[in-house]
Amino acid sequence: MKTHASIRRFRLTLPAAAAVLLAACAQPPPKAPPPPAPPARDAVAAVRAAGKGDDSVVQVQPLRDPAVDGYLQQAEKAEAEGRLDAAAEAAERALKLAPEAPEILQLLAEIELGRGRLREAEERAMHSYRLGPRLGGLCARNWQTLVETRELLGDPPRKAEAERQVKECRKAPPVRM
Repeated sequence: MKTHASIRRFRLTLPAAAAVLLAACAQPPPKAPPPPAPPARDAVAAVRAAGKGDDSVVQVQPLRDPAVDGYLQQAEKAEAEGRLDAAAEAAERALKLAPEAPEILQLLAEIELGRGRLREAEERAMHSYRLGPRLGGLCARNWQTLVETRELLGDPPRKAEAERQVKECRKAPPVRM
């Protein structure tokens, strides 16, 4: 009888023991990657601030196709709502209608910076610089984009060079008497 009772007890405890062993062997589900840390400061805001209040040069804006302005308004609205992919899409449409417009290229650079696409932001900003003015707010925004990307990429020497270039975009107005 002891044998039957031992076998019965063994049969009853075997599934529970197996479940415990399997549970111990199972790996925990993979953890989701932590969300990216927010930047210490808003890089896009810093770029746009670099272009504000510059009265060192006269800035001329060309007449454009109204469709370009419509797409740019869509891009600005989407960006303000945090829909950066939609903002980039609308700005790309504007760029197709005005492919040599440095201000549209710079807007795209700023959107790419906001999306964390640093290399694309640099490329757009430098393309804008090559097509645009060498002085003034747009020039400062072009180079400030590189300041921000170099900061985020951990490249102090190129960041310092870009900071120097931002200063070169500003010229003191002539003294008037």
